[in-house]
Amino acid sequence: MATRTRGESDREPSAEHEPRVVLVIDVGGTHVKAKRSNDSQVTKIDSGKDMTAARMVEQVRAAFAGRGYDAVSIGYPGVVGGGKPLHEPFNLGPGWVGFHFEHAFGRPTLVINDAAMQAWGAYRGGRMLFLGLGTGLGAALIVDGALEPMELAHLPYKNGRTYEDYAGKAGLKRLGKKKWREHVTKIVERLRTALEVDDVVLGGGNAKLLHELPEGVRGGSNADAFAGGVRLWRNRPAAATAARAAP
Repeated sequence: MATRTRGESDREPSAEHEPRVVLVIDVGGTHVKAKRSNDSQVTKIDSGKDMTAARMVEQVRAAFAGRGYDAVSIGYPGVVGGGKPLHEPFNLGPGWVGFHFEHAFGRPTLVINDAAMQAWGAYRGGRMLFLGLGTGLGAALIVDGALEPMELAHLPYKNGRTYEDYAGKAGLKRLGKKKWREHVTKIVERLRTALEVDDVVLGGGNAKLLHELPEGVRGGSNADAFAGGVRLWRNRPAAATAARAAP
């Protein structure tokens, strides 16, 4: 039986029932950010190439010891299928594929692509494309309430490099801010045209480096990820069921 951290309740919500307190974890290549749905402050933990799945759980549980939560939502920076990571992340340590998060946390757990989780929190209706400008490039498409995570980051873009090579952290460092902004604008226009969306949201930590957003584009925020993680459980039972990891 999974152990519980001190202060955790004995309530066992399912994907069909609303938990009282959701612990939302946004896993990134630079930081793991976590917040309970009834907290105002975000807890940040350094990540990087040494951050394995087991280490992430250990550090998050330690950070929230004594603070109860009924369920967990995890935004994972990679492909997720059936509520489980399908590939190891590019910017983190190993051990994510096959890891049993629900057992490790001792709480019902939903795992979803990180960009999809943030997109879910920013969604207002219609056809929306979300692009997350962070260590890498996250993407998700929502059409009339149906969410589809997308792996656009590693598709070819220019000069033998990918979208992520230009819009991600490495591209920012290589190109400088001015050229990076120009390519972000071009990428947004290219994807908006190809996917025929009527709403584009730019989120992620590097979105703040854009002096002006392209026309018809609105800015997201890190808060959207936490709102999306809660929404998975509270407002969208079908989405929560789809993200629920198989036993």
